[in-house]
Amino acid sequence: MIKITFYKRDGVYYRFHETGHSGLAEAGDDVLCSAISAMTMLIINTVEVSWASDIEYNIDDETADITVTAPEALPENCSDERKQYAISGLFQSYFLQLMDLTEEYYEYLSVDEVEEM
Repeated sequence: MIKITFYKRDGVYYRFHETGHSGLAEAGDDVLCSAISAMTMLIINTVEVSWASDIEYNIDDETADITVTAPEALPENCSDERKQYAISGLFQSYFLQLMDLTEEYYEYLSVDEVEEM
């Protein structure tokens, strides 16, 4: 099962952690893993390249652990409110898309969110 946890502070999404394999199909034929991988890379590339913002990510191909953090989504790390909202909104959109996927793939995908202090 793929487990994804989103982290937010004061309602602002700024980090997520993914772990596991879906087990839906063999590696290379697993549409769920492929979709999640593609969406994760879209998030990273959009923040880093299109919005020229700092993004921290660690991808461990062997364990399938992925952590993505966008410090500039938080007000204390960025003075540009538009950039903050754009980044946090992108992370929130990813969360909502994954929640939709859990309706069909509930045996293979778990998505949670944590409000940090």
